[in-house]
Amino acid sequence: MIKKKDLDFLRVTHLRGPNIWTYRPVIEVVVDIGALEELPSNLIPGLYERLVESLPGLVVHRCGVGEYGGFLKRLREGTWAGHILEHVVLELQTLAGMRTGFGKTRETGEAGIYKMAFRTREEHVGRAALAAGRSLLMAAINGPDDTSDTPFDLAAEVAILKNLVDEHCLGPSTAHIVEAATERHIPSIRLTDGNLVQLGHGAAQRRIWTAETDGTSAIAESIASDKDLTKSLLKSCGLPVPEGSLVRSAEEAWEEAQDIGLPVVVKPYDGNHGRGVSLNLMTEADVVAAYHLASRKGDSQSVLVERYITGDEHRILVVGTQVVAAAKGESLWVTGDGAANIIALVDSQINTDPRRGSGEDSPLNALAPEEGAEIILELERQGLTAYSVPLAGQKVLIQPNGNVAFDVTDKIHPSVRHAAALAARVVGLDIAGIDLVCEDISRPLEEQRGAIIEVNASPGLLAHLKPADGPARPVGAAIIAHLFTPAQNGRIPIVGVTGTLGTSLIAKLTGCLLQLTGKHVGVISGQGMYLDNRQVVAGDCIKWETGQRLLINRTLNAAVFESHARMILTEGLAYDKCQVGIVTDMEGMESLGLAEFYIRDADAMANVIRTQVDVILPDGVAVLNADNAQVAELAALCDGKVIFYALDPDNDVVARHRAAGERTVFVRAGAIVIADGALETALLPLSSMKTATVKYPASVLAAVAAAWALDVTPELLVAGLRTFDAAPKLPAH
Repeated sequence: MIKKKDLDFLRVTHLRGPNIWTYRPVIEVVVDIGALEELPSNLIPGLYERLVESLPGLVVHRCGVGEYGGFLKRLREGTWAGHILEHVVLELQTLAGMRTGFGKTRETGEAGIYKMAFRTREEHVGRAALAAGRSLLMAAINGPDDTSDTPFDLAAEVAILKNLVDEHCLGPSTAHIVEAATERHIPSIRLTDGNLVQLGHGAAQRRIWTAETDGTSAIAESIASDKDLTKSLLKSCGLPVPEGSLVRSAEEAWEEAQDIGLPVVVKPYDGNHGRGVSLNLMTEADVVAAYHLASRKGDSQSVLVERYITGDEHRILVVGTQVVAAAKGESLWVTGDGAANIIALVDSQINTDPRRGSGEDSPLNALAPEEGAEIILELERQGLTAYSVPLAGQKVLIQPNGNVAFDVTDKIHPSVRHAAALAARVVGLDIAGIDLVCEDISRPLEEQRGAIIEVNASPGLLAHLKPADGPARPVGAAIIAHLFTPAQNGRIPIVGVTGTLGTSLIAKLTGCLLQLTGKHVGVISGQGMYLDNRQVVAGDCIKWETGQRLLINRTLNAAVFESHARMILTEGLAYDKCQVGIVTDMEGMESLGLAEFYIRDADAMANVIRTQVDVILPDGVAVLNADNAQVAELAALCDGKVIFYALDPDNDVVARHRAAGERTVFVRAGAIVIADGALETALLPLSSMKTATVKYPASVLAAVAAAWALDVTPELLVAGLRTFDAAPKLPAH
């Protein structure tokens, strides 16, 4: 038997930004498989069968084979424990409801020790899945010989992972919007442990909080929460609303009901999501009871009494000025059998619907007749309680309306679309849920005495994303289109600088040159953090967290980030993509202490440094040191253009690049020259620059190339180079 201790984790690292594995966050594990190095999967009896029985979903893992069932083919033919663990962890995350996909395992060169990485959308979930995956794998390896006191319980572990997903991951509505942003190549940053998310960077960013945006007016939200005021505004604009008034006592509620004419609706004036709403009330007792329910559910004693509108409740989602989705509700009934009480009937006839549940992923809510105040009141109106036993064949109304999750988007009459969009504009909401009641949404409201009953801020999206019936609607894409025009991607120009040769100077000088164009520029370097050339933090700021501070700064129009191999290996880059990526060299294996990461030769180092080139946008530019042959070879990996820089104007790489009509920067006769193919522009002699700067001519060339790539004109380049001082300035006190 092989014991659990023979599969040990030597280091577990959460790489939050682009890294040597991929441009998305991953967890990297250095795993020692011990004696399992001598036992690939095909030599462990029963391992294949036990894994497939526990995790049948492994069949869809394509693995390196690139086809359905690819991983199982590898498992059958023989693969090692580190690779198997990768797939087990990915599948556990999938079972927990968190989509993943990427995974990779590599040898380190030391017997039995592997580096394994897997995609995770949330660190807590990923780490828990890793621990559970090790336990599951060892149980599968040991099989019947496992003498563990606590055998692996897959259902229990998956339940724990699901709870972690619910606790730590974005809610499904917010996640859907973020995924829509990702489809548009708009970056996102989660700002809190909740659903507050930044889309884009710097001054180009927008923010969402589920179905609220940074353009959602607080005044509009206040209006929407005041049902009486909302109704007055809608009525003044000619929109159909139910007759009714605000009351402050049960007696007033009954008087108003008689004035309006029965039946009526009673609801909190400041409520939402249908809480405390009672429909189709016909008697004084029902109205009084409904008043007390509504006053408890709202934030004050004020309650609305309105004319009851015949028909079904509908929720119309308006984004900007457009209706993007609509859903219809339905009444819920149970049929007695003469033996079961209402609670049991609801559980057997309603709650068994797989679409019902208590989580955010369920389009319909599970019902608890003994707890829901609205249901209790409805049953009382029928002379029943949750514990009553209806006669065989007796139909009992459980919920007169609600369950708004049946898609009817394609059926909306144009005039209803217009009315819903107008209602959102009247209240002032950029995203609104318009509740209306009518018998047939495909007909004009005035033909059927239909009416708008509420306008809701921060509307729920799940009914449109996962309707109980009908197609899902792309509401996330509609929200992103509302926030960003087709020409916008939420990005500001980002420059990344990687290497060891004068990189802090390059970052600082690039920032200064960009600032001359009128941009507010932030810089992160080994010397500090700078905002518009003002040092706000001294010391080494090459850290992921510090980089995030720049990206969330709403004043910045551009940002420059210095990084090095160690940061890429321990945290990942602070940004997902960049407009310009600069690489100076591939040194630093010894000085940065990279041997512990199994970076021990030039090829391994090149695999780390290439990360800076891999993240350059297709319309971006790589600025590469042509005097370094290894760096020059990275040009083939760039999705965008390349600008080479070199101290020697006759450098072979520069010459070939110029001959191809591409851009280069070099020094000739002591002067900095930028060349676009054969066209040369001399900027200024190096000797005319300040002494502290001219000591590092290669760094100056790299910064000039980066600024030129971002369309800084030769005139501004000259002005910036003349005035720039490389001597660091201390922060003001």
